[in-house]
Amino acid sequence: MPALNNEIDIDKQRILNRIGYSDDYEPSARINSLVDDYIENYHDLIAPSYSYRIRNIESVDGNRIDIGNSLVLESRKLGSLLERCEMVAVFALTIGNYLEDLVAYLAENGLVLQATVLDAIGSGTAEKLAVQIEGKIRIIAGIAGMVASWRFSPGYCDWEVSQQELLFRALDGDTTGIKLTDSMLMIPRKSVSGIIGIGLPGNDIENYNPCNTCLKKDCPGRRR
Repeated sequence: MPALNNEIDIDKQRILNRIGYSDDYEPSARINSLVDDYIENYHDLIAPSYSYRIRNIESVDGNRIDIGNSLVLESRKLGSLLERCEMVAVFALTIGNYLEDLVAYLAENGLVLQATVLDAIGSGTAEKLAVQIEGKIRIIAGIAGMVASWRFSPGYCDWEVSQQELLFRALDGDTTGIKLTDSMLMIPRKSVSGIIGIGLPGNDIENYNPCNTCLKKDCPGRRR
């Protein structure tokens, strides 16, 4: 697979938000210095890798999406998107173990603030890498005269986390080193998996947003 860019532009304010500082609150000089230092050097702690597969959509029946090989995804929200699509890109990515191993070491040695800041940077990095994957799939779709949707991950909307195992099976064994726990959580933790719908222009695929019809206004994953 082509390499992911690990020189990612990390938004400092987003990191401060993740560790509890609102946009209108100015952290202390110590916090500012710590965040700046970690943002400057975090890329030495990550080893990004990813895999993806593009699979044909065999059928969509309400909340059941058949992507072949006895793989049936179940989500009404996904069904509403993928009934407009011809294919689906399945992906998984990770920043590797190094950063979270250091987070664990810092926490175990009482350096909770440092661990919290570095953990927030790890989460932000994984999210930015997922945006890179979206961009790659969008380019692939465009070459074929198609368009791509936003990405969706198990746990979004009504798509159960238990379906993570099916998603990994759809990658034909190439999970880029990511393992699943019995509760379907990914190891390394700073990993992202999901799907991206691919279809012909004119079906509003690239703009589909399930949040527009969702009444859960306080959802942390809500997309504007």
